[in-house]
Amino acid sequence: MLAIGKKAPSFKLPSTSGKTVSSADFAGRKVVLYFYPRDNTPGCTREACDFRDQHTKLVRAGAAVLGVSGDSLKSHAGFRSKYELPFELLSDEGNKLANSFGAYGEKMMYGKRVKGVIRSTFLIDEQGKLAAAWSPVKVDGHVDQVLAALKGSTESEGQPKRGAAKSSTPRKGAADGPKKASVKNRTLTPPKSTKAGAVSQRAAAASASERGRGYRTPSRVKGVKSARGSVK
Repeated sequence: MLAIGKKAPSFKLPSTSGKTVSSADFAGRKVVLYFYPRDNTPGCTREACDFRDQHTKLVRAGAAVLGVSGDSLKSHAGFRSKYELPFELLSDEGNKLANSFGAYGEKMMYGKRVKGVIRSTFLIDEQGKLAAAWSPVKVDGHVDQVLAALKGSTESEGQPKRGAAKSSTPRKGAADGPKKASVKNRTLTPPKSTKAGAVSQRAAAASASERGRGYRTPSRVKGVKSARGSVK
């Protein structure tokens, strides 16, 4: 498979228009180049009709649509006329172009490994570079994917370049909330009254004295202090 952003292979193939169509014809324009296995098969018919039904939107998004398979021009002409396809079909006899895009090789079909065209779609930008690729393609909803890619590329062209987005990963410790001040730097609120503290201290000492228990205090209570610091 080709790498996104690389130059897409050039091509020059006969088409249902009766003319030879080449990649140079679409210089400066987006191209939706889709490869399909065979005309008039169920999956290929559904895919072609989906591109037909959304063709107006694809053109408004600035893209030309080209279908490619290894069928002859006669087969293509009948297929295009039967389903009224509004875009050209290119005949890639020998599947050389499909092979150059990586859309030809081994695939699973009805549980068996076979070699053939791998249903694939390539979006080529105005510079001829590969902008997006889908392979293998699942038909249902595929054209919507192509439209979304076209709209995305159109919108990005009109957007100014922005700086790098800020990381959503929180810094270490940020998720834990504001840091608490250390004991060393913490401002402690002093008691409103040192007198009230002294009264409380005396009351505790008196209560301990009544129960016959000692009460250790660094300050004197009523001016009496034993050698061990207990109140008598």
